[in-house]
Amino acid sequence: MADLKEGNSNQVPTEAPVKEETADAKKKAPTPRKGTGRKVRPQRTKSKSSVKQPSLPEATPIAPATRKRYSERERAEKLGEIERQTGRGTSVKDAVKKAGISEQTYYQWKKAAGEAPHGSQLEDLVKLEEENARLKALLAARLRNENAELKKRLGLG
Repeated sequence: MADLKEGNSNQVPTEAPVKEETADAKKKAPTPRKGTGRKVRPQRTKSKSSVKQPSLPEATPIAPATRKRYSERERAEKLGEIERQTGRGTSVKDAVKKAGISEQTYYQWKKAAGEAPHGSQLEDLVKLEEENARLKALLAARLRNENAELKKRLGLG
């Protein structure tokens, strides 16, 4: 048994340094993580460009372009101007450019404005509106009479 103890004691010192070496190896080279999806960035050091130096006077900053809102009158004027130019043979693209608006804006305004009814259409429209008003009044009178009759029958009025 003495031989076994000696054999074991000889093996123990050789195993211990091996374990220490593996622990040191793990500290020196950590294994990369999988699945984090992030890239590791090196730490930034202050460079010469990051240090503020007195600079030349800066030019005034340009204001961002703001959207111009046109009134109904201005829109009508621009649409009329474009229509006159296209009537003379100018392309829509050139006429719109001279007016200072985009083609898309022109077509949107034109669609929103629609065509004004002509003389005969206007007369028909006026007649229809008069008939509509007369029929509304007639319907209101009938409903009032019907409500009055129902109240009498039920004894409410």
